[in-house]
Amino acid sequence: MLPIRLAEKEGPLNILCIGAHSDDIEIGCGGAMLTLRKRYPDARIVWVVLSGSKERQEEAERAAAAMLGDADYEFQTGHFRDGFFPYQGLEVKEFFESLKKTTEPDVIFTHHRNDLHQDHRLVSELTRNTWRAHFVLEYEIPKYDADLGHPNTFVPLEPDVLARKIAVLMEYFGTQRSKQWFDEETFRGLMRLRGIECASPTGYAEAFHAPKLLLLG
Repeated sequence: MLPIRLAEKEGPLNILCIGAHSDDIEIGCGGAMLTLRKRYPDARIVWVVLSGSKERQEEAERAAAAMLGDADYEFQTGHFRDGFFPYQGLEVKEFFESLKKTTEPDVIFTHHRNDLHQDHRLVSELTRNTWRAHFVLEYEIPKYDADLGHPNTFVPLEPDVLARKIAVLMEYFGTQRSKQWFDEETFRGLMRLRGIECASPTGYAEAFHAPKLLLLG
C-alpha cells in the first residue's frame, strides 16, 4: 500500500470538518484529526456542526475543545432540524455558501456520499458542490442502516490517539449513551477492521472515501 502524505505548504495547514450532527466528526474522523494535530501543530481548523438541540450542541462544543486542545480552531454551529435537511435544502445551501466565503481549506472531512442517512447525504453533496477542486475525505458512520462501504484511504492510529478518541466519545456525548450502538466496542471494532484492511502497524485505523485524487510526479 502506497502511503500518501499531505504536501508541505507555506503557512499552516487549513482543515475543515463538517458534521450533520453533534458526534459525527468525532466518530468519523476524530482519530485522523488527533493525528493531524500531532503532525501539524500549527494547523488551522474550522469545526462545523449543522444541527442539534441546545444540549447536543453544547456537547459538541465541549467535545471539540477536548479533542483539539490549544489548537487554532473555530467552532461553528447551524440550527437545522435533525432528519429534515433535504427539506431545508435552500437554507442549508446558503449556509455552505456563507462558509465558502470565509474558508479556504487544504483538506475537508465530510460525510460519505452513499450514507443512507438523509442529512449525511445532503451534507456530502453540498460539500462537493461547494468545494469542487479541493481534497475531500468522506468519513463513515456505523449505524442500523448497514451502509458501510469499501473505503480507499486509511489513517493508521497510534494507541494514544485511539484511546483519546474513544474517551472523548464516551465522556462528552451523554445524550447518546442510551443508544444500543453507541459504545466503545462499536468504535473500537470498526477501527480494528479498518486496521486489518490497511495492515496498520498498530492494528487500528480510520477509513475514508477519497472521491478524487491528483497524483503528481
